Amino acid sequence: MTDLSKARRAAVTVLLAAGLGLALAPAAHADEPAGAPAPVPAADLAQARDAVQSPAVLDKVGHFFARKGVPPTGQLTIGAAEEAQAASAAAPQLAGDTVPVYTLDAGFVAGTPGAPVAKAEFTASKVVAADGQTASVWTVRQDGTWRVVNIASGGDESDYAARAAASGGGTAFREPQLNAWYVLRDGRVLPLDDEARRSVGTDGVSLAAYQKLVHQRYGDKLPGSAYDRAGKGGGYQVDAAADVAVNAAANVAAPEPARGGGASVLPAVTAGAALGATALVGAGAVLRRRAGARRG
Repeated sequence: MTDLSKARRAAVTVLLAAGLGLALAPAAHADEPAGAPAPVPAADLAQARDAVQSPAVLDKVGHFFARKGVPPTGQLTIGAAEEAQAASAAAPQLAGDTVPVYTLDAGFVAGTPGAPVAKAEFTASKVVAADGQTASVWTVRQDGTWRVVNIASGGDESDYAARAAASGGGTAFREPQLNAWYVLRDGRVLPLDDEARRSVGTDGVSLAAYQKLVHQRYGDKLPGSAYDRAGKGGGYQVDAAADVAVNAAANVAAPEPARGGGASVLPAVTAGAALGATALVGAGAVLRRRAGARRG
């Protein structure tokens, strides 16, 4: 995949808006491993899946496939009638489970005691067209109702969750600033894709080392920071120095808890415009194309 394609794909997979995940995350349980996100109740996942299976949503997904991910405002070489016929022929069907999508938590970045490494921000359901195209339909709970808020090409959200389960279990989560996918397993953060391998190495790092790493990366970019107040953005580039730092961090204890930040909000670099946020307009789905299909 080209760098441009990765950037476009990352842009449409950034969290929709700060705080949406609060509707998903139940209270933590005492028997959960340290750093593990609270699980999303099965009943919530079932309700989110029901929202995706509505005829109106599947019709939108059919048009998404017919348009090859081109937004409704974009021009096509086919007319409305041909698009409608192609949408019907797409016959979209759900594949696999509806999964919670976990994103790096600001409280963990800040060093807040007890903060999980990531929090549930939305759910994703993989949908497949008759011609093999795939899309990920995102849902969030707003005002007590599960709503579809985005459709993105590909199925990374479901695929990486399945990959984590198949490789030994744990919780798959994403560091959106790098578009890196990891799995938290037995107190270690392990890579699931190339971006994550560049971040933490092939063998991963301890949870404590990962906390130190992301604090170094984003600790000065949390809500209320000078970075936040200046409205800066632009993503984050892992360079050679960062690779050296993470290798050294593997044997370093977690830092003292930092001031500021909290588990109820995203890092400013995520919730802001670092990689581009998908805006919510009313209750309708936002059709976005995610370029390319990346595999680790």
